Amino acid sequence: MTEKIETGSVLAGKVTGIQPYGAFIALDDNTQGLVHISEITHGYVKDINDHLKVGDEVQVKVLSIDENAGKIGLSIRATEEAPAQQAVAKPKKPRKRQAATIVPDVDGQQGFNTLKDKLQEWIDQSQREDLIKK
Repeated sequence: MTEKIETGSVLAGKVTGIQPYGAFIALDDNTQGLVHISEITHGYVKDINDHLKVGDEVQVKVLSIDENAGKIGLSIRATEEAPAQQAVAKPKKPRKRQAATIVPDVDGQQGFNTLKDKLQEWIDQSQREDLIKK
């Protein structure tokens, strides 16, 4: 099947079929391989038909050869130079905020206390018999 085809070699081929998961490429009269959708081009490919059509001549790189299954994995993307990456600022993660309650402080002024400070007081109140509704 693959006497002259080796992993890593770049070959010319012709698109013979397109499926949602990839494109079939004829390397010669007896040998065919598959270019998976992720290997069509750099970036996201939603629909292969936007990039290829049956009969197109393409350059492909041989990624894998499975003699037992008779499958050849190909890549068009590997024959093209990757586009330059644009510097993208990472979005900042939102900071966690702690809830607060407004309570009078020692001087009778209103201030902020965190819920953590009030939690034990609320637990104690919830367990008091005179406050439990019957």
